[in-house]
Amino acid sequence: TRFRPAAARMVCGKHAKKFIRAFSSEASLKDVFSDKIPKWQKEIADIKSMYGDKVLGTCTVEQAYGGMRSVKSLVYETSLLDPVEGIRFRGYSIPECQKVLPKAPGGEEPLPEALLWLLMTGDVPTDSQVKNLIDDMNKRAVLPEWIEKTILNFPKDLHPMTQFSMGILACQKESQFAAAYQRGIKKSEYWTYCFEDMLTCIARLPRIAALIYRNVFKDGKITPMENKSDMSANFCKMLGFSDANFIELMRLYLTIHSDHEGGNVSAHTCHLVGSALSDPYLALSASMNGLAGPLHGLANQEVLRFIKQFKADMGSKQITPDSVKEQCWKVLNSGRVIPGYGHAVLRKTDPRFTCQAEFAKKHIKNDELVDLVSLMYEVAPQVLTEHGKTKNPWPNVDAHSGVLLVHYGLTEENFYTVMFGVGRALGVLPMLTISRALGFSLERPKSLTTEAIKKSMEIMYPHGHT
Repeated sequence: TRFRPAAARMVCGKHAKKFIRAFSSEASLKDVFSDKIPKWQKEIADIKSMYGDKVLGTCTVEQAYGGMRSVKSLVYETSLLDPVEGIRFRGYSIPECQKVLPKAPGGEEPLPEALLWLLMTGDVPTDSQVKNLIDDMNKRAVLPEWIEKTILNFPKDLHPMTQFSMGILACQKESQFAAAYQRGIKKSEYWTYCFEDMLTCIARLPRIAALIYRNVFKDGKITPMENKSDMSANFCKMLGFSDANFIELMRLYLTIHSDHEGGNVSAHTCHLVGSALSDPYLALSASMNGLAGPLHGLANQEVLRFIKQFKADMGSKQITPDSVKEQCWKVLNSGRVIPGYGHAVLRKTDPRFTCQAEFAKKHIKNDELVDLVSLMYEVAPQVLTEHGKTKNPWPNVDAHSGVLLVHYGLTEENFYTVMFGVGRALGVLPMLTISRALGFSLERPKSLTTEAIKKSMEIMYPHGHT
């Protein structure tokens, strides 16, 4: 088998079964994850024993008022964001994930289920492990009839993200974690029930999202349940799309929107709510409410609207580097911003933008909006640098995703954040399960009033800070 080292064939004695199971193509995600827990627990115990009283970072007054930006105070295992390299999933960059993670037959983009395995375990799964995981998730994917009816009875003018959050909450009735906790279970068993909820919740999200899409935007013409392929293909078919390239785009889209370390609103919300031992359904619903904010998940549709208006404002002008540059300056000089550029952490081009640009270059020709986004990438960073008011003049993930969806016919902008949410669950729910396995504590930072900060500073710096 592909990832089974020769050492596995040489092990004998009482450890042989466990070792071989860990590397076997038939080992389940739950088995592999279970085997990892003791090692991770020991590693954390050792770190706390050796460095427990050491300072990890500081928090300035400016950071306290500025959204705790860059304050190092949260442990989040599944991904790490580097200001220059961008996101790494368990140490793997996006290009590396595209290279090593299993793909659908004939496909080129990683399967989201493969990324889920990587985030949960830190291991690259084999093809057979991913296939077995897909089969498991497909069995969990069917929604109870009453939940489908509930979603289809939502008012059509209720925002899709509100419906998405409510649909997730409806599934909470079947939470294994909530039921087990009510019965009474050991703390060491929390993760097993959390794991079951995690997989079932993620498996059901494409159906929830597709019901919302078809009911709101397609006159209630609901497509049949699909659970015969991977989640991306199933999702696309239930949305009403069958184009093979669009399915590949969906695999890429869900993968790159899955996780972006733990400090962003949706990830932190899931972690915070889950730390109160709220089950995965409650935690994810709260997470999605955060994702729905204009400063978080709604940004992708705002960028698309900007691109469309940008093109309209250019009128009959030919789209060239000079004309795009001129229009960028008009936008900035009018006091507006160029959305899709800049990031709270990144200081280079977002690799999530880059992989979408490469997808477009490979699969899309002669699309005016896609071509405009590519040309803006050549022009806008220089304009923003000359303007001097942007710390990071490079594009982020939102700068490209909308025009790709429009190209394939998914034009309903209010639905884009729901798709983002389906992907984000692939990151935040595995981390929630890891938190329960490692016994992470209830999150409860200390807060201060402005008066308390003022008094503290006056005591520390009686003559003012110089």
